[in-house]
Amino acid sequence: MRELPSAPPPPSAPVEVQILGLNDFHGNLETPRDPVPLRNPEGTTTKIRAGGAAQLTATLQRLRAGHPSVTVAAGDLIGASPLVSAYFLDEPTIRALGMAGLELAAVGNHEFDKGGAELLRIQNGGCDKFTSRVPCRVEPHAPASFRYLAANVLTEQGTTLFPATAIKQVGPVKLGFIGMTLKDTATLVTPAGVKGFTFADEAATANALVPKLKAEGVNAIVLLIHQGGRVPPIYDTLGCDGLSGEIVPLLGKLDPAISVIVSGHTHHAYACTVEAGGAPRLLTSAGKNGYLVTDIRLSFDPASARMVSSKAQNVPVLAERDPAVEALVSRYAEAARPAAERVVGRLVGAAMKDPDDQESSAAELISDAQLAATRAPGRGGAQIAFINASGVRTDLIPRADGTITYGQIFALQPFGNNLVVKSLTGAQLKRLLEQQFKEENGKAKVASLLVPSAGFTFRYDLSRPAGERIVAMTLNGKPIDPAATYRINVNNFLASGGDGFSVLAEGKDAFDAGLDLDALEAWLATNPVAPKVGRVSGV
Repeated sequence: MRELPSAPPPPSAPVEVQILGLNDFHGNLETPRDPVPLRNPEGTTTKIRAGGAAQLTATLQRLRAGHPSVTVAAGDLIGASPLVSAYFLDEPTIRALGMAGLELAAVGNHEFDKGGAELLRIQNGGCDKFTSRVPCRVEPHAPASFRYLAANVLTEQGTTLFPATAIKQVGPVKLGFIGMTLKDTATLVTPAGVKGFTFADEAATANALVPKLKAEGVNAIVLLIHQGGRVPPIYDTLGCDGLSGEIVPLLGKLDPAISVIVSGHTHHAYACTVEAGGAPRLLTSAGKNGYLVTDIRLSFDPASARMVSSKAQNVPVLAERDPAVEALVSRYAEAARPAAERVVGRLVGAAMKDPDDQESSAAELISDAQLAATRAPGRGGAQIAFINASGVRTDLIPRADGTITYGQIFALQPFGNNLVVKSLTGAQLKRLLEQQFKEENGKAKVASLLVPSAGFTFRYDLSRPAGERIVAMTLNGKPIDPAATYRINVNNFLASGGDGFSVLAEGKDAFDAGLDLDALEAWLATNPVAPKVGRVSGV
């Protein structure tokens, strides 16, 4: 009897591996106070309190259970941190993230806040002093158990500060990772913080590394980049509705082999596939402060090892806690408590930060404090003070008894900047304010707003050409005279041209007026009323 041909074997199921993504943790070891709006997969929106290092660790452990998995981050893990981390030079955050299972992280701009030598200490361990603050207050700082990547951060010798790439074997799949910060990092950090470094173009750097990773046999390439997009101000578990920002044109310039982009910097949350540069790209961001973690799943054909699909979802970091990390956070919180709970003043009503870094009562409170601290002739003789809206990190909400603590103002202004007073002409002042705007997709927008102290107002019109958008400036009700000289107070980051405000670097007769936090503390001791917004207007 003739044998019937045997049926072909059933196709093997795709092999799935997991990447868990973080970004912009900013040392938020404790659960942030303010609830955040979260849009669920079914489209409803709820407000939740999320985050905290112990909760983050437990969430990551739960998500990776039973999966071949690797945990990565896209920068700004440290810097601009609450007191419980920043008071200890972010050493506890590095330890907590290692305990959470983080393996690779791109550097972000805030990793450079205290300079390259201090960042190397954070990576490599040790208690040598590279800042004005004291390292190892609670315990010695061990080397980070994860590896920073810095593909586009070049030293004076032409080498990268940290490795450009890493390869991880995740189950049967070999993944290649490229890590980098945004090319504009030098404009976002004080010159001392980035001294000796140059920051290369992101797409050109990433593309040049693709052949190397392919030659090493990786099955997929993942870009960890501290640059991102913007979506409506809701933390999305799925989707990229209304996506815009610097990441969008960058996607189209990337080599098609770069199929997954874990992004950051903008503090917006999204997860979706974007067609760009002739290839589908899975693009993700977990927002900020450890509110969310991105669960990325990549599927590979078992025969060819080719990636056949990808998906991602942002998962809120909620109540479950890892006891070991909770004990670590409690130890540092207790050590910081005397400083954090010291009462510095009172406040009637809340001073709120604008979520889109526009004019806000919190920003105006800071600029008023800066002006008061620098107005006297022996303190710089300032007439106008500005704060960059993006430098205002939180709301300032009084406690039940109306008091404000040092921990609260530290969270509001965590950078430890000095106040600098410089002389600008009225014409230079107009040029300075014109630097607040940029073109994006053929339209003008506010790139970085300077929020002024009481007595100074300005008005802008985005429909006008570049260089002509500031249409009015007044000081104490009088128009600014282009030929007159004015004393302007800003923090040292801005004074050196940070955030692209290069006109401030032209200022003359600089006077150092001490720490920004000292100015705010002194103001709150005698001025307990939050200001009302209304110094900037624009169309």
